[in-house]
Amino acid sequence: MAATTSPVPETAPPADLAQLRTLLDGEHAEIRNLCRAWLSLPENAPRPDLPLEEHRAQVLKWARELADAGETARGFPSEFGGRDQVGGSVAGFETLAFGDLSLLVKCGVQFGLFGGAVLHLGTRKHHERYLSDITSLRLPGCFAMTETGHGSNVQQLGTTATYDDATGEFIINTPDDAARKDYIGNAARDGRMAAVFAQLSVGGEERGVHALLVPLRDEDGNALPGVRIEDCGAKLGLDGVDNGRLWFDQVRVPRDNLLDRYATVDEHGVYTSPIESSTKRFFTMLGTLIMGRVSVCGASISATKVAQAIAIRHAESRRQFGPPGEEEVVLMDYRTHQRRLLIPLAKTYALHFAQEELVARLHRVFTSDDDLERERRELETLAAGLKAVATWHATDTIQECREACGGMGYLKGNRFAALKADTDVFTTFEGDNTVLLQLAAKNLLTDFRDQLGELDPLGTATFFARQGYEVVAEKSAMREILTRLADDLLPGRDDQEDLSTRAVQLELLRWRADHIKAGVARRLKGGIDAGRDPFAVLLDVQDHLIAASRAYVDCVVLEQFAAAVERCADPGSRWLLDRLCDLYALSTIEAERGWFQEHGRLSSTRSKATIKAVNALCGVLRPHAEGLVEAFGVPETALGDAEPVAEARPAG
Repeated sequence: MAATTSPVPETAPPADLAQLRTLLDGEHAEIRNLCRAWLSLPENAPRPDLPLEEHRAQVLKWARELADAGETARGFPSEFGGRDQVGGSVAGFETLAFGDLSLLVKCGVQFGLFGGAVLHLGTRKHHERYLSDITSLRLPGCFAMTETGHGSNVQQLGTTATYDDATGEFIINTPDDAARKDYIGNAARDGRMAAVFAQLSVGGEERGVHALLVPLRDEDGNALPGVRIEDCGAKLGLDGVDNGRLWFDQVRVPRDNLLDRYATVDEHGVYTSPIESSTKRFFTMLGTLIMGRVSVCGASISATKVAQAIAIRHAESRRQFGPPGEEEVVLMDYRTHQRRLLIPLAKTYALHFAQEELVARLHRVFTSDDDLERERRELETLAAGLKAVATWHATDTIQECREACGGMGYLKGNRFAALKADTDVFTTFEGDNTVLLQLAAKNLLTDFRDQLGELDPLGTATFFARQGYEVVAEKSAMREILTRLADDLLPGRDDQEDLSTRAVQLELLRWRADHIKAGVARRLKGGIDAGRDPFAVLLDVQDHLIAASRAYVDCVVLEQFAAAVERCADPGSRWLLDRLCDLYALSTIEAERGWFQEHGRLSSTRSKATIKAVNALCGVLRPHAEGLVEAFGVPETALGDAEPVAEARPAG
């Protein structure tokens, strides 16, 4: 749809904010509203001044309330007390992120990670024995993957699980401090069992990383023999989550404690797996745990919405400066303030609709009885890229909102201290963002995803140099030919009008994504063809891989925003979203206008027109700023309690 970038149209229809909220809430509106109602209770409001132990106790109490109400079991199978609502479970989790983020993470560890590991890596015997207790919080648990010496490189974990043929048990051991489990949620205080990821050894043969259920504490909360637990102590944020460290000294667990969906050890000590390749088995196992990554992505978007609601409401009431002798002007009327708040707001809306698509794909993949291997790989790619972009956006935007509120934003009661501290870790847990973008780039390089799935980074580089380059190069060349043909056919088109059409906005971002991807292809091929070490070649192009993934995410996000505009039924809301989508698209192009000029896609005239268009759109959207954040439906209890204080004006 074409979208004007001129000043405010006289015929702009009024937007129905209720309809806009309905669109944003999507098919899981009922679940979101239940969560909003719970958060709106005064006793469930974030409490920023609680001492550490009181905060932990309060968060556990809240989690038990949600579990007692059945809210935490939504994503689990109905035969084990759940409701088969994978998408609804993520929607509820996202909404919970409006409140105390320690509660969100506590629930994420218990029901998403620990419960998810049992559900997706275990088999029916594990489901029958544990799932009901996990979803009801009768069995608090941990997800013990990360180690002090290994975070992102999970394949090289040091913890061992050695099978003892004589007793039919696995022996779990921490060989050194580098192999201790670190930063483990629920470990320091509440967890009684952990899904422990360890190097499996059966019959003297190493079988790679597998997950096993290992008891940690008895019913009275005492550490079991051979288990050592240490509190990580105070952190930058999330003080309501009891992160701890775990060591295992020859701890024995029954053979049945191996989560054996992808590999089994029978009573004779024979190891079997339906997936012959250990590397493919490892990545298949990790792929089933993707729900955590999707959930963190959505939670970061929700936390960003809270910050933006606070900052924009403040900007609509706070006055500073103005014409001599006249009333001071509200902050939101200043173009600089509009740019610092409305451009990120447009991106938050864009990310919201991209997250909606991501959750829909997750639900399809996790609830289908069909073999959706290609769809699963595409889900992994989008989840990795979107999680990185959304969490970085949260970090940047919350800081910008804090600054936009001046001294008021520095008060704890305004929630920015907690929002900044609690979301900071989102950029590194559920996958370090830089590593995730490289993972996404690997899947984007070629259409040979099935072959690439079994390759490590070096194998990827070599394979791509030999076979994948032609695929990417051909696609990119064809897009470039078509684009240049269009340019030749329309030599007289007006630059600013051209940039205001959705088709051109999409084409520019698609062309950029393909061009950067082709550039990575050329560099990989050139390095390998020159006989260089594949690892050295890969190191040289890491920055290019990151750029390729970010360009891909920018493109997907705009596509999903544009699709949301098209399905909006309310004319006023559609008009508003259309302009907001323009602002996202053009501000993205504006941020990369140097790249577009370097590559011959923007003239200096078009580049300047982009800046003008962004400024004009800020003016168009300025009267609607407060309504746009109101549509998020952030409960009042989550918006802080610091009241603006009028500054004294100079006399005279």
